[in-house]
Amino acid sequence: MKRSRFFLFALLLVLTLSACAAEFDGSRTGNDREFIMEYKVLNRADSQDLTARAGDTIHGELTVDSGALSVSVCKEGEASLYERAALSASETFDLPVEAGGTYTVTVAGERAAGGVRFEVVPGQGSN
Repeated sequence: MKRSRFFLFALLLVLTLSACAAEFDGSRTGNDREFIMEYKVLNRADSQDLTARAGDTIHGELTVDSGALSVSVCKEGEASLYERAALSASETFDLPVEAGGTYTVTVAGERAAGGVRFEVVPGQGSN
């Protein structure tokens, strides 16, 4: 009897602990000019489409407090312009936009904590 109670308790404990793994705990905002996330937990992928004109710059700030973060930025229908996998350190970058269009930013975390910020910075002469 004690053995079956122990087994049942152990099974319930395993099921309870495995159900506690959150996919996302944080905040997210995005539109066609920016994408901002701050999180205590990121265990999923998320993406945002940004609209940029030729001469603009896509500015990215990646903050990795813990875990690993993967990021890609690609123009619709083309290969990635920026891609990093399993980042464990913070990073900042600027991507000059040569051809206007829609750029998709995708971030994926694995037990990640930190944040990301992407912004389309107008080039000179842009309104």
